[in-house]
Amino acid sequence: MLAIRLPTDIEARLEALAKATGRTKTFYAREAILEHLDDLEDIYLAEQALEQVRRGEMTTRSLDDLERELGLAD
Repeated sequence: MLAIRLPTDIEARLEALAKATGRTKTFYAREAILEHLDDLEDIYLAEQALEQVRRGEMTTRSLDDLERELGLAD
């Protein structure tokens, strides 16, 4: 179970959409979460990796170097 508080204007938009389409507000909240959860997870993981690089805990390689290492260079 999940309960969320939304700004009044967003709540009104969601309510209007639900009424106009005959769907529930829950349906649209669920759709929004499912649509964007992968992106939010990717952003979080990218930010973690960036911090590891900045702290020197992870190194990076150029695409050219990686292609050469994997035998994919032209």
